[in-house]
Amino acid sequence: MQNILDKIFQIAIEIDELIKTSSTWKIEDSQNSSWEVQAKLDVLSDILVETKLKELGSSPLWKGIIGEFWWIKSIVSEEKPWIIEVNKSWKYLIAYDPLDGSSLIDVNLSVWTIFWIYENDFNWKNLVASAYIVYWPRVEVVFADENWVKFYRKNTPLLTKEGLGVVFEEITLEKLNNRWKILSPWAQNSLWPKYHKNLINNFWEEWYKLRYSWWMVPDLHQILLKWWGLFTYPELKGKQNWKLRKLFEVFPFAFIFEKLWWQAIDKNWTRILDLWYEKLHESTSCYFWSEYEIDKVKDFLTKK
Repeated sequence: MQNILDKIFQIAIEIDELIKTSSTWKIEDSQNSSWEVQAKLDVLSDILVETKLKELGSSPLWKGIIGEFWWIKSIVSEEKPWIIEVNKSWKYLIAYDPLDGSSLIDVNLSVWTIFWIYENDFNWKNLVASAYIVYWPRVEVVFADENWVKFYRKNTPLLTKEGLGVVFEEITLEKLNNRWKILSPWAQNSLWPKYHKNLINNFWEEWYKLRYSWWMVPDLHQILLKWWGLFTYPELKGKQNWKLRKLFEVFPFAFIFEKLWWQAIDKNWTRILDLWYEKLHESTSCYFWSEYEIDKVKDFLTKK
């Protein structure tokens, strides 16, 4: 697994540089698999991540001092509607969103990259790890596998024997916890169903702090670092489709939250990681919360 994590560190450093130096202009005749107009930066980031991950398909599988190295069989990008074969000899597969939230760069807000790692095929039951990178003002990486969740922050470049190098420092998540009660509801309240309004009002009465950007990754990242909170993306009145995609956004975070003994469900109280999907870009409703809110959220959702 370490070789994949090292590759994610490389991707974090290089996309951070792209963000600082590349154009954010839209490419009007270019759309991704969700029919969104792409920015030049989206395309460059996708090429970069694909190139870096393909490098993990060309090396032999071996076991070293730090354990088994994981080499890549195939990858799929949120920017493309097809799966890319890397090396059929290996068994690990990666789904990724190379740069989400790119429209926020012009106003200097946070953007991110997400990864979801499978064994043998793209089946949610075969999920073995997930990770994401958050850019601006600091570059941070959260990585989860079957054993733990780890948090890393990029330090100032250090002088090493090989020259100027970048170090990612591991930080214990519990040490970051300030026990803020974070409330991050999605969309305007005029579109919320009644049970969701009642749920949010109940947490308001407990003095939860409203902290949201209407972007899933930075909102969940804040709850994760503050160690206490609730993120909601309910069914919305008059809306037939949800925006958050299972494979590229919701599943990776559900995996991380469950490794922390927290929970992630949809509007029907179905565990997110038990949801089926037929298409690469399917979406879903979702609720994420830390340990404290479990019984209360369940009570409101079962009364809807």
